[in-house]
Amino acid sequence: MIERVSLFSAKRDFFLFLLLSGFILFYSLLIEYQNYQKLTRFDSQILQATVLKQYKKTSSSSKKTFQILKLKSQDGLTFYTKSKKSLQNIKGKRVKLEVWAGKISFYEYLTSFYAYSKIKYIYKTITLKEKLNSYVSSSHPNKNIANIYQALYTATPLSKNLQTTFSTLGVSHLLAISGFHLGVLSALLFFFLRPIYSFAQNRFFPYRNSKLDIFIIISAILLAYLIFLDSPPSLLRAFGMLLVGFILYDRGIKIISMQTLFLTVLLLLVFFPKLVFALGFWLSVSGVFYIFLFLIHFKDLNKIWQFILVPFWVYMLMLPFSLAIFGNFSIYHPLSILWTTLFTLFYPLSIFLHVIGFGNLFDSLLESLILLGQADLHVELDFKVLVLHVGLSLLAIYKQIFVWLLLVFNLCFFIYSVYNIT
Repeated sequence: MIERVSLFSAKRDFFLFLLLSGFILFYSLLIEYQNYQKLTRFDSQILQATVLKQYKKTSSSSKKTFQILKLKSQDGLTFYTKSKKSLQNIKGKRVKLEVWAGKISFYEYLTSFYAYSKIKYIYKTITLKEKLNSYVSSSHPNKNIANIYQALYTATPLSKNLQTTFSTLGVSHLLAISGFHLGVLSALLFFFLRPIYSFAQNRFFPYRNSKLDIFIIISAILLAYLIFLDSPPSLLRAFGMLLVGFILYDRGIKIISMQTLFLTVLLLLVFFPKLVFALGFWLSVSGVFYIFLFLIHFKDLNKIWQFILVPFWVYMLMLPFSLAIFGNFSIYHPLSILWTTLFTLFYPLSIFLHVIGFGNLFDSLLESLILLGQADLHVELDFKVLVLHVGLSLLAIYKQIFVWLLLVFNLCFFIYSVYNIT
């Protein structure tokens, strides 16, 4: 069997790649800065945006109640604003508004910011995403269940209560469309396209490379889906890795390596600098990092054992990130290993059931799952613990002794978390 080669065989190639990446990053930041100057040139600007979130908030000082809106403009700008208490529910709607963002900094522009605004117009035209969300809602009397499926299919943000519930159960990653979902969709598309393509190839173009052609078709469909969802960071990472992985595989270069992950992350960051501040992007990268770490150090393990152990491994090593960000834990949290495994079957089956009109088949099951996540407890995680975890993770790339230290460290932390809730 021919052995696959490494991506960077010489230091010179690596530094040339870094130099090229630096030029691309400089140009990307220049474009972003020009957009920032355009936004802040005058005291106010007219923007068109989609309302991602809408919730009420009461001021602690004035005791007045108002509504907070999280919006995303057509240019990919994410920002917050507030509106009067009586504003109708416009979540998911497109609006035209005047935004006073003249005093924001470039850093705030790249991350997210708060600005005063005035809604000029609420578009009545129903978008394709709204139609799809409406279709999903029609199958579920329970709004929470509808919200779950909308998050799975159209990347609609979960309500605050559901976010807390699923972080308590340790399954927040299943509701945020990422590489896991992309992998399932890719497999489904390949399953349906392969026999159709083979039939046409045998009769009309037997000289074509079937793997390349099917990959191009699948990539085009997934790219359209990515654009339809407004390019969520975790899904953008997954799509970028899909492209890079196939290109490297097609050229006989190793895919399961930290170089592949580094290449993908760097390319995405230089082309889309805002991803530096996207938490979902880094969580997605971390998940892939720990999968690669396992497959690199335990590559000689039987494939069946790899399949069984990877979910346990990823759960243990992602636990510090989960607690540092969400802080919610329960006795049911470790069961996320089981939920993650079952989700591989649930996700495509739920899509099929919604297509044929039986989308509510799992409603009672999901309602029971939501009830399990109600009794949550907070487990404090010192920032120093997370820094130590990240440090051990990076050292584990080079020496297997650090892999075992990392595993023991996280096992102790897991026992500590369970002890604090029992």
